[in-house]
Amino acid sequence: MAPVIKPVRTSTQIPAATRVVIIGGGIVGLTAALTLAERGIPVVVLEKGRLAGEQSSRNLGWVRKTSRAAEDVPLALAADRLWAEMPARTGADVGYRQAGIMFIARRDAQMAAHEAWLASVAHLELGSRLLSAAEIARNVPGGAGRWAGGLFTPSDGRAEPSLAASAIAQAAIAKGAQIVEHCAVRSLTTSAGRVSGVVTERGEIRCDQVLLAGGIWSRRFLGNLGISLPTLPLICSVLRTRPMAGPTDIAVGAPDFSFRRHRDGGFIVTQRGALDAPLTTDHLRIGLRYRGQLRAARDNLRITLNRYSMQDFSLARRWSSQQPSPFEQVRTLDPAVNPALNQEALSNLRAAWPAFARAEIEAAWAGAIDVTPDSNPVIGPVAALPGLTLATGFSGHGFGTSPAAGALAADLVMAARPIIDPAPYRFDRF
Repeated sequence: MAPVIKPVRTSTQIPAATRVVIIGGGIVGLTAALTLAERGIPVVVLEKGRLAGEQSSRNLGWVRKTSRAAEDVPLALAADRLWAEMPARTGADVGYRQAGIMFIARRDAQMAAHEAWLASVAHLELGSRLLSAAEIARNVPGGAGRWAGGLFTPSDGRAEPSLAASAIAQAAIAKGAQIVEHCAVRSLTTSAGRVSGVVTERGEIRCDQVLLAGGIWSRRFLGNLGISLPTLPLICSVLRTRPMAGPTDIAVGAPDFSFRRHRDGGFIVTQRGALDAPLTTDHLRIGLRYRGQLRAARDNLRITLNRYSMQDFSLARRWSSQQPSPFEQVRTLDPAVNPALNQEALSNLRAAWPAFARAEIEAAWAGAIDVTPDSNPVIGPVAALPGLTLATGFSGHGFGTSPAAGALAADLVMAARPIIDPAPYRFDRF
């Protein structure tokens, strides 16, 4: 069963007009809404299903700078600061803790990749450091694995997806934002060559600006407008254990498992070395753009034709604003869990830290990740359609950077000074 966020009382009616419409009630859309509301800008968030019902509540909750591309680290640094401020902004605990994240390597080649990353970000002074096998044992006691070494960033941490989205949504509403669930946006309206509104299943809302933060659905929405956003899906299966004694509060990522402590005392576990890659028609359309990624990650992808593939094939690619859209057909994307991957993760973890032999699975779920060809998101305007800004394609990294990503999107929507240089995330790089 997928995690469920703390309930939020949202609006049941849509307004006739507003300043900014945000399409998508995930964590990035909500942080953008909070930022705009704090600035006194009228904003409406439209969510086709329930808030944070997809990847925003299904992710691992990691907040990290480690192993991000150097050009992506400034966004993560800004997110660290904003995560620390989030309890004051929202009046709620979002589960943010700077307990550190450690990546560990079995082979020299894996260790060399950590060394190369550390060299690439040396100028950023992140406090990251390489670890010996003995240092891993001191930080994460009770292990039985043999490690070539590790990479540790003490200032990395975690937050709780089941708490953060609802706290941010409630704060945004308190500061003037309007959020409407179960209201899909079918298309955009334009006047004089720029965005002038959105057409929803309940009618039209006039607006000056639209921010598309639709996650895995953004490619399909844009495709109906004749705009190509290159993203492909990956499915991550996750499990949460019942509360148990564990070796550390540090989040640990090994080549074939990862774990981090959950707020209830259990652990969130996944098979870090394997993701399901369901085949879709988009693989025929844009698959060649991913050649480099496929070569690098070919051992980690379980390519399959599955239920997700069949659903993708069945959904329309083109529709009119007067027709029900795919977003009304699938209110919440709920991919099937791969029990074999979860069992692999738990078996590998138990071999490395025998304390997890006592672990019992409390819950399991899966989430769909929208991956771009360079694994960086798109945060920026669409030149072909003035008034439309994107904040999507986060490639599995969106939760950790969401406070800064939402703030950057809000800055760009309102032509304000951006929180960080947005150049690495521009849409036209593709």
